[in-house]
Amino acid sequence: MHKQLTPVAAALALLGLLAGAPAQAADNQCAACHANVAKDHAGAAHKDLACTTCHTGTEAHLKDMKKRPAVNMDPAQCGACHQQQYKSAFMTSDRPARQSKKAAGGPAPDPFFDRALGGHGFTKEHDLPRAHTFMAIDQFIVDRAFGGRFEPKDGWLYTTLEGGKSYKAWDVLKDNYPDNNEQKAHKPGTAAAANGVCWSCKSTDLMLDWAYMGDKAEGAKFHRGSNPVDVVRNVQHGMNCNFCHDPHSAKPRIMRDALIDAMTREGKMNVYKDFAARQAKLEVKDVGVRGFDRKVAMLDRADSRLMCAQCHVEYVCNPGMNVKTGEKVGFDSRLTNLFPWVNADQIEAYYDEVGFRDFKHNLTGATLVKMQHPDAETYFGSKHDKAGADCASCHMPKVKDENGKTYTMHWATSPKHYVKETCLSCHKDKNEKQMVAAIDAMKGHFDGKVREAESRMNDMFNAFELAKTVGVSEEVLAKARKLHESAHINWEYWTAANGAYFHNHDMAVRSLAKSAKAASDATALLRKAIDEKAATKK
Repeated sequence: MHKQLTPVAAALALLGLLAGAPAQAADNQCAACHANVAKDHAGAAHKDLACTTCHTGTEAHLKDMKKRPAVNMDPAQCGACHQQQYKSAFMTSDRPARQSKKAAGGPAPDPFFDRALGGHGFTKEHDLPRAHTFMAIDQFIVDRAFGGRFEPKDGWLYTTLEGGKSYKAWDVLKDNYPDNNEQKAHKPGTAAAANGVCWSCKSTDLMLDWAYMGDKAEGAKFHRGSNPVDVVRNVQHGMNCNFCHDPHSAKPRIMRDALIDAMTREGKMNVYKDFAARQAKLEVKDVGVRGFDRKVAMLDRADSRLMCAQCHVEYVCNPGMNVKTGEKVGFDSRLTNLFPWVNADQIEAYYDEVGFRDFKHNLTGATLVKMQHPDAETYFGSKHDKAGADCASCHMPKVKDENGKTYTMHWATSPKHYVKETCLSCHKDKNEKQMVAAIDAMKGHFDGKVREAESRMNDMFNAFELAKTVGVSEEVLAKARKLHESAHINWEYWTAANGAYFHNHDMAVRSLAKSAKAASDATALLRKAIDEKAATKK
């Protein structure tokens, strides 16, 4: 009787990916050097997969170790067996491509947004996020990233790409300037703000060519200061499965270096350790076998709050300035690949401690932080976190397929798309209509607080304009700038975050009130100085 294959092995055998005895012999040769990987692989869910399932060039590597094998980073490879997870991970939403956050009905509408960002690159184009399917494609073509260098091959018809599968970026996009790698604004109305760190939360394609924290190291092809055009030309896939799933052991993990750094550094605030309920344990492994440091962190259990935090987090990924020393911060500093890993109550103190700022406001002269999307750190310690829910509870629930088999839905979208499997799993005395009404009410209240903070900041900007015109003293302007910094970070934190009104409504309202007060205080300070200036001229 033939030995029965596991479902995984059977699926791969049908695809012709298992090579029988020769593959096993090659695996034994691989294990001779890669004992740590072989140990993780033995007895794991992927134990029946030959090394050649995901690695190519192994035969040449066995003959000459300097010839590195390649790794298949395509999520479709995993989808051969994990079909429902793969298809759902790359489902698309109804949100149109390039829907601006700055639109009248957006979370950060103009003209205020452009005024508040003071000429920063995000004023060129700031779009609402779409499905994970397009996370690399959309970033490469946004007007603030590569200056119009990259465009869809089929023009606006790229928006007709259907979900349920992953796409290779360079099957969809073209490089309008393939003869050079200049990172500059090639077209009017664009900016070239992307850099060598940006790829690291979009894809794992380059993880084997990137030293820990993006340090410049011998043998590492790319680093923080690498030309971003060269970098992204080597990125094909967005949202690889191995962000969260170790391919050898099939165990949960995180691999984003800045998160590993944030979780393990000493002497700093750590929002996960300080506030998160039901904390997972990390085992950080040095997996650098190419002559430079690389690290992954294995989790003792799946914690989607950490897995999602690899991207859904406030981070620094660009040069800036150190307000303590007055010096520029360049890519030689690890500050350009940084997760503060703190919440809204701590964010001002953190950036004051490290001294980093992204840019100087073109009207007020205040040095400001450009916030990204602090979703995970906002959630820790919230009501739902304390109640036992994590990111997957609401965004990746357990559902049944057409055959009644339960699987984890990987379509990381709003729980409003499956209220029955999310909200109603706990709020059993409610119905779908009631829960959607509650969510909408929270958002309505939150939006009002955001607009209130923006109104107070507008008053502040008007006061700054007048104060500078009449010649208010530098001492007063400096005090007002400090208040502007507080108003800004406590406002933009919440327009940058996704679903902030739901993740931690109490913190959002508290922080936005702080923004409004700081702006009002700055206005009062400036207007008093303006009045005193006018009085001296009478």
